[in-house]
Parts: sequence; C-alpha cells; structure tokens
Amino acid sequence: MKKTITVFAALAVCATAATAQDLPQPVKARQGQFNILALNLGVLGGMAKGAVPYDAEAAQAAADNIVAITSLNQAAMWPEGTDSMSIDGTRAQPVIWEKMDDFHSKWEDLGAAATEMASAAGTGQQALGPMLGKVGGACKACHDTYRAPE
Repeated sequence: MKKTITVFAALAVCATAATAQDLPQPVKARQGQFNILALNLGVLGGMAKGAVPYDAEAAQAAADNIVAITSLNQAAMWPEGTDSMSIDGTRAQPVIWEKMDDFHSKWEDLGAAATEMASAAGTGQQALGPMLGKVGGACKACHDTYRAPE
C-alpha cells in the first residue's frame, strides 16, 4: 500500500508539472505540495467515510506524508510577484504578501493539526473523522483569506 501511495504522489507532482510548464518554479512547487496534501487527505477521507476499507498502515503513511509536507519551510515557495493578480495559473491572493506572518502562522497551524492526526491515524477508522475535521479547519482558515475562488 505504501508503494501505491508513493506512486500516486509522484503522479500528482508530475501532473502538476506537466500542466503548469509556464509557471515559475516556486508556484509549481507549492502547487505540487498542495496536490500531495489533497491526495493523502483523499486517502484518509475515503477511509473515514467507509468508502475505502480502513488500513492502519496506509492511514498512517498518508498522515505521515501530510506531516512531511506541512514541515516544509514555505519561504522559497512564496516570492513576491507570484500572486493571482500578477500571473495566471495561481489562486494565491495578493494579501498573502501583506500578511506573510499570519500566512506562515496558518501553515504552522496546519502542521500542528497534521501532527495530531498522525498520532491517531493508525489507531482505527473512528479516529480519522475528528482529526480530518481539525486539518480541514486549518485548511479553511487559510483558504478563506488567502486563496481565490475557482
């Protein structure tokens, strides 16, 4: 199962790179990390809903992947001039660069929620829902202010 998750993560990164050839490298990198987050959250969400059989090893691997992504230092991925008003292909609102400390704080909050989820993901399906709620809340807290709608 770990190999399957790794293959899907690699495919997500490749798909992002293939569709975003004209974007600056920092934008490609941050979009890739968000695709990997989405992939792993999907694995956990499927298990939490019962749409996919719970697998403790796969749940733990997905949660650990989320922790790894949220542990990345974000500084190099958010240079000025890579917002949605400056270039096409990103949903990053210009307000990010006006409130960078708050933006980074929200990323740290996501990391804390991910770490908490990782401590419970392998313990059973019943643990996933509440933990995913916390991670989703951390995502929403940032998206509400810093991500443009589709």
